[in-house]
Order: sequence, then C-alpha cells, then structure tokens
Amino acid sequence: MSRFRPRARLTRVPRPRTLRARLIAGLVVLLAISCAAVGVAAVVELNGFLTSRLDQQLQQAGPAFPQSLEHGTYKPSDRDGDEHGDTRRQAAGTFGARLLNGKVTSVAVVPASDRQGLDVTLTAADRATLARLPVDGRGHTVCLSHHLHDYRLMAWRGKDGDVLVTGLPTEPVRAAVKRLELVAVVVFGLALTAAGVAGALWVRWSLRPLSRVAATATRVSELPLASGEVALPPRAPASDPRSEVGQVAAAFNRMLRHVEDALTKRHASEERLRRFAADASHELRTPVASVRGHAELALLHPGPVPPEVTRALERIKGESSRMGEMVDDLLLLARLDAGRPLERQPVDLTHLVLDAVTDARAAGPDHRWSMDLPEDPVTVPGDAHRLHQVLANLLANARLHTPVGTKVTVTLETAPDSAVLSVHDDGPGVPEEVQPGVFERFTRADHRRRADASGGGAGLGLSIVAAVVEAHGGSVGLESRPGSTTFRVSLPS
Repeated sequence: MSRFRPRARLTRVPRPRTLRARLIAGLVVLLAISCAAVGVAAVVELNGFLTSRLDQQLQQAGPAFPQSLEHGTYKPSDRDGDEHGDTRRQAAGTFGARLLNGKVTSVAVVPASDRQGLDVTLTAADRATLARLPVDGRGHTVCLSHHLHDYRLMAWRGKDGDVLVTGLPTEPVRAAVKRLELVAVVVFGLALTAAGVAGALWVRWSLRPLSRVAATATRVSELPLASGEVALPPRAPASDPRSEVGQVAAAFNRMLRHVEDALTKRHASEERLRRFAADASHELRTPVASVRGHAELALLHPGPVPPEVTRALERIKGESSRMGEMVDDLLLLARLDAGRPLERQPVDLTHLVLDAVTDARAAGPDHRWSMDLPEDPVTVPGDAHRLHQVLANLLANARLHTPVGTKVTVTLETAPDSAVLSVHDDGPGVPEEVQPGVFERFTRADHRRRADASGGGAGLGLSIVAAVVEAHGGSVGLESRPGSTTFRVSLPS
C-alpha cells in the first residue's frame, strides 16, 4: 500500500503594499545587490592578487629548497644554507619534495624559528597528489592531509630526471580573504542599515505631497455628496508640476474644482425645484379648494340635476380632494427639504399605534389587522401629527398593495437608545427591481395606471415616511420577499 505525503506549503514572503514601502524595499535591495557585487569582486580580486604573490615568491625561491633534499643533507638547523643547497630566505612553512619516477623520495617543511623541526608524514593520497602535479613551473593549489592543509605548489624538472616541488601555505591568503569578508559584511551591513533609514526618511519627505493628496481624497470621500450644499475641503497643496507627484496633485485639484462646480450647479437646481414645488403647492391650494367648494355647492342645488351632471360633479369633487392631498404632500416634502424644524414634544407611540390601526381597520375591513405592543408605554420626542402620518402611510401602503385577507401586523419594540416600529404583511411582496428606489418620490410598485386614477396613489407616501423619519433623526428600511414584507422604522428615544 503506497502512501502519499502531502506537499509542504511554501511560506510566501510578504510583499510591501504601499508605494513608500516598495520604494524603500527596492532601494535596499538594489543597494544590497551592489554591495554584494562589490564584496564578491573585492574578495575574488584579493584572493587572486595574494595567490599571484605566492606564485611570485615561489618563482623567486625556485627549486633551491627541494634541491637540498636531493642529497639528504637537509636538517632543520640548515636554514642558513650549506654547500649542498641554499635554504636561505625560505619562509617558515615552505614545503619541499623530491620525486623520482613518480615516487616521493624525500619531503620536508621549513620550520618556524621557535621550533626545532617539523615531522612530515605523507599519506598515500598526498603522494598520489604530488605525483599528479604538472611539471610546468606554474603554481597549483593543492589540498594535502589535515596536518599540512592547503599549499600552493610549483614543480620543476631536476638535472637527474627527478621532479623538485616547492610550496608555500595558503593559510595567510585564506586568513586575509576571511578578514576581508568579515569587514565587508560588517561595513556593508552598517551601510545598508544607514541607507535604509536615510532612504525611508527621504522617501517619506518626497512623498509628503502625495500623502496630502490622499488625505484630501479621504476627506472628500467622507462627505455626504448625495444631496444638499456640500463644502469641499481645501485643495491639495501645490507641488513641483514637473514631478509626478505634482502632476497628480494638479490633476486632483482640477477634478475637485469640476466636482465643486457640478455640486454647486446641482444644489442650485435642487433649490429652484424646491422653491417651485413649494410655491406651486402653495398657489394650487386655493384654486383646488375653490374647485372642490364649487363642486360641493353644485351638488347641494335643490333643483333637478341630470344624472350625468351629478356624476361629473362627484368626479370633480373626488379628484379635487385627491389633488388637494397631493398638494399638501408636496408642500410637506418641500418644507422638510428646506430643513424646517418639526415639533419636539413627547409622543406616546403606543397610543399612536392604537389609533392608526383602528383607522386602518375601518378603511380596510377585508384585511386582518393585529398589534404586538409592549406592556409599558413607549415615548419618543417628536411631532405627533407627522409620526401618525408615517404610520398611516405605511398601513395604507400595506392595505392598497396587498390582496383581500392579507394579515398586517404592527409591532412596537424598544432598544437601548431607540424605539423600533415595524409593519409586516404576508402579501406578495415588493418587486426586487423596485426595492432600491421604493422611498423615492413618485415611485410605484405597479407602473400601469388604471382608467380610474383614484385607485392608486401618487407615489409620495413612502417618500414622506422617509423624509419625516429622517427629520426625526431616525432611519427606515425595507425587507421584502414573496409572502413577507416588513417596513422597519427606528426612532431615537
């Protein structure tokens, strides 16, 4: 049975996300690569230079030391030379060997001045290495046994057909290279640290204008731009237009000017529309009331009136009444848009719900009406007349847009800092495409108008609900699906 081991997940190195972090990281990485390249080049160059110096020393020394071994007369005390071989000026640790027919016949190492001698014992591997050494008068680095370490060896052809090998230890070269490596690591590490700190300060100072642009953009994004007069924050500070940051700041400031001009024009247009709606509503109230009064007066005429005229007068009376209600709604919305304050008196929501449901039950006896109220009265500060209008509009909306037999439940709950009023029905629900704009003006769930316009509203009821609740500092929301629709109003307590 074979077993498969799951692959180990590779830990990804986190990448810098901000532009500042990327610039600093890029600067440090480039400097690290440059330092590494300089360090490697310096180490390689120093190693080559010192090795060439060893080769020069070997060339100068020549085969004098191994020649003294040819006659077997070399002793550690012969460093000053004798008639059989010149060992003067030989550095401590100098290696000498004589090979005949590929075999080592004699070997020695010049001892240090404070030592009597150095016993040299070659292993079979050392002898094989010496036997393979090219006889070309050029230096070769060879690794001998552990008590001899590494040597730079050079071989010459002797007069007797033998091979004379001279070598110098490479330990001083290695020590110098290691010291350079250590110094390079320390110096470059300090340089990288200093460059990272200085680079971070420099990048931060260079990107200050961009940070100011970002701060200005953040403040703009937090402004309520949907409606009303909007005061944009001060422009981003100007920078050098020849730099990328300066170009971004200039483009951002131009965009803010365009946005401010557009918002100013929109606000002026909205103000004109509000004034028009308020003035038109105010001016229409009198003629509508006059038409309605004349229609009622004509209906009270004692003389005989043809049925067609009576029906026409009744239609005039009904339509004038509906138009009067529409004018009142438009005038109320205009006043709320203008920010006129509402009354702030304690309102008993429990009593308000009882009255509104009683009125709704009388207007829609074919619906099933129920209430879920707390035992203690719930009181909020506000305008009692307008809050009653909110609940009446919600109940009328549930009655007009649901079939006969629909159950409508009004629930009143309390929260720590608010009172929540909910109107729920089990009707067909609000279409999904209508829900996003259900609280906008002149929005209707059914866009088809019947010949009898009195059967549907003008689409202002829910917009009045939203405006009145917002004027009280509350919020209103909708949750709807087939078989369940809930309008939830939250009012601060």
